[in-house]
Formats: sequence, structure tokens, C-alpha cells
Amino acid sequence: MTSTSLWMTVEVAPDADVLDGAQECDVAVIGSGIAGISTAYELCQHGQSVIVVDRGRICGGMTSRTSAHLAPLCDDLVTEMVTIRGHEATKLFCESQAAAVDRIEQIQKREKIDCDFRRLDGYLFQGREMPSDTIDQEMDAVRQIGVPVHRLVGVPLKGADDRHALRYPRQATFHPLKYLAGVAKACIEKGVIFYRDSPVEEVTEDDALVTVKAARGIIRAKHAVVATNSSISDRFAIHTKTAPYRTYVITFEIKRGALPDALYWDTEDPYHYVRLQPGAANTDYVLVGGEDHKSGEADDANARFSRLEVWARSMISDLGKETHRWSGQVLDTIDYAGFVGRDPGGKNSYVAMGDSGQGLTHGVAGAMLNTSLVLGKDHPWTEIYEPGRVTLKAAKNFLTENVTALKNFAEYVAPGEIKSLDQLKPGKGAIFRRGLEKLAAFRDETGTLHLRSASCTHVGCHLHWNSFETCWDCPCHGSMFDVDGQPINAPAVGPLARVKD
Repeated sequence: MTSTSLWMTVEVAPDADVLDGAQECDVAVIGSGIAGISTAYELCQHGQSVIVVDRGRICGGMTSRTSAHLAPLCDDLVTEMVTIRGHEATKLFCESQAAAVDRIEQIQKREKIDCDFRRLDGYLFQGREMPSDTIDQEMDAVRQIGVPVHRLVGVPLKGADDRHALRYPRQATFHPLKYLAGVAKACIEKGVIFYRDSPVEEVTEDDALVTVKAARGIIRAKHAVVATNSSISDRFAIHTKTAPYRTYVITFEIKRGALPDALYWDTEDPYHYVRLQPGAANTDYVLVGGEDHKSGEADDANARFSRLEVWARSMISDLGKETHRWSGQVLDTIDYAGFVGRDPGGKNSYVAMGDSGQGLTHGVAGAMLNTSLVLGKDHPWTEIYEPGRVTLKAAKNFLTENVTALKNFAEYVAPGEIKSLDQLKPGKGAIFRRGLEKLAAFRDETGTLHLRSASCTHVGCHLHWNSFETCWDCPCHGSMFDVDGQPINAPAVGPLARVKD
């Protein structure tokens, strides 16, 4: 089964055109995931004229690959964030994430969006052969920052009667693309213009204006918000403080009522996460995710899906047939909060990136923060998400994540994965060495060979093949390229260099 998200049957802003020629507006928003569309919504509610532009279809990026947990806590455990950022900053972070969930609830009610939004409990439970003191430590940390939590033993999963757990009330979930389709519709009614299939090549500032240059047109705006999952406006500084990870999700049918409707995640590393999505008639879907690894450092998706299925069937009774499987990329930050606010070195440009596994709440919280900054207002979350911040206690994480780049560049002196292009079978990709060059080689099902440079156009890192998604991944900063070398995920904006057969 190929990569196919449960959400992808819903198309957001299907009538969007391609940007062609010159346009003007108050705010240009680059990126149409939850961060971009939510930003457009907040701005147009304040009378701003807004244009949203995306390199692909509207909301066709990582937001369409989420598992849609709305859990307003630190994804890497509150205890970890307290160690690095302290109690006050962690409290403010959790408050901002909870405010994002509240905002989603408000908007879906106001705009009458049928998106399966519901409040429910969330359970963090002890993983297999994992110590129970992790649960105790987390409970203490969560209580100290004022988040409601209940300690218990046992969760409603098979064989988990004796697992130590924390129950968090008033978590939430929804159908992310149904929600964003409704938000986009509300934006359009307020005059927001959406452009699809319009790759942005450059964002520059001059004479109090921001110019957004796309493939076939430009936008001149008073402000720009770069909401591209990984920023295209900053070349290096922010990206050294983030690391891309690939995560996997598989879904199964289940009879309605067979599993209590809640969010579940364990303490294993990498951890597993589970939720329900309403289906048709008397059948729902169970989403099971996990098996994360650093992007580009493994190409074994089928084995990871197999392990997910084994885990799911061991933990959840009466699972039906598999229906969907997909992967997505999260961008972890070294101190667990995203980078949102004025772009370092810019005056009228703003960024929203670094989801740390919480892209939905980060996207909405970031929209609220950036809107205030664009309007010239102070905001209590400015410091917690400041893009230029330096967190000294995160130095260990900084060094650990940046080892990837050092190891990656060393790969340029290593042999290729194949000795001859004749070894490359249809539908397969591999790195081939030709003299001093490293080439990204792919042979399509017709036998046609696609050869591109194996050097990422962001800062030159060595690419790796992703057979499940049929693309080239950059392990350093998360860029992705299709088999023709076109960038499909930021921060890269330029295509891979062509090479001759």
C-alpha cells in the first residue's frame, strides 16, 4: 500500500489559481498549512488584505499528514521542557498551546464548520518495560505549572490494566482538513486570495515593503509571514536549532464503541500514539502512529509499519482491516517550542516554524502571535517563541542534532549505493558516484532514468532516497525533492541541478 492519508479526500480551496503577474496586499502569507491559513484568518478578521501562496495545492503539505492530536502539553514531556526552559516559560508554553485548542473550538463554532471537533481525555501511559517513575516525575512537573492531571493505574487498552498512567482532561481532536476547508472558506468570504502551484523563490525587504517573488509573479506587501513548515527566508541560523524527524501513521477499521474515544500515547522511545476518527455507519477508524526516526537516516518504512501493526493488534482489541498508511515529517526544536515571530534580521517579515510534533497547536498559536506583531501589538508569548532566542541549557540538544550535518557532509567521500546505473530497477532510487560527483538517480516504471545532483539546494547536504514517499530527503534540515528534482518541502526553494546521462 502506498502513502495515502486519511484526510486527503477533502480538498481545501479547490478553486485557487496560480499566481501570475504582480499583486499587492497588506500581508503576504507563504504556506497554506494550518499555520498559514490560520494566520490569514486572524489577519482578515482585523481588516487586513491577505494573499496566501503555496508551492503546491492548498493544504497539501505536512498538515495533511498529521495524526490530529490536540494535546496542549510538551510533546517531549513537560519534565524535559522544565529542565531546559524553567517553570515559568513552560507554563506559558502550555497555556499558549491550550489557548490554540480553545481558538480552534471557537472558530469551528463561529464558522459552523462540521469537522468532528470534540473534547476528550488524554492518557499518557507507561510503555512496555519502561519505568513507572517517569509517570510520577511528569505528574509532579505538570502539577507545578498548573495543568489539571490525574494519576491512575490502567488504561482501556489490551494488557494495560497494570500500566501507570496520567489522565489529562479537556484534550481535543478533529478532522484537520475539514476544519481548514471551513476556515479557508471564511477567509475567502473576507477577501483573502489563495494561489496554488506557485513556488516562492525569494522574500526580500526594501523601502518598508516586502517583495515575495514566485515562479510566475510577485506580491508586494507591507508584511510577510513565512509559514512553510521550515522557513525559506532564513538560510541557516534557525535551522541549526531544529532537526527533521519522520513519523509513521497506520489506520484500521474498528467497530464503534470498541475503544473509548480518547487520546493515548506511551512513554516508549520512540513513543506510540493512538486516537479515533469517526467513520461511516457503525465503523470508526483507529489511527496508530510512531516508529519515528531522523529524516533520511532510514529507508525501511514497510518494516516500521509492520511493527506498528504488531503493536496495535497487541494493544487494541477487535481491530479490523488496515485502510490507510502514510508518513509525515515533524521539525523538532532544541528547546521544544517553535520559532514564531519577527524573522531575525528582518523588519516586516515574520516566521512560523518548528512544530516539535505539535504542528496543529503551534500553527494556531503562531497565527495568534504573528497577527498581534503584524498589527504592532505586544503579546505575552513573544519571548517564549522568539525566533532569535538562544537557550543555553539546550546546548546538549544543539550539539546532538548538529552532528547530523557533520556526518552528512562526510558522505560525499563515501562510495555510491550502486556501482552501475544498470543496477537501478524501475521504481527505485539510489545514490550513484560518478567521478567526484554524487548523483541522485531514479528510474521510473517506463525505464526512463532521472539524474540530478545529490546536493540539497538549501546548504548542500547529501540527499537520501525515500522509497515509501518516492522522493529525496535531506537529513540536515528537512528539505524534500521529487524525482525530477523539484523541491516539495522547505527550506529548499531551488531545484536539484540536472546532470547528463
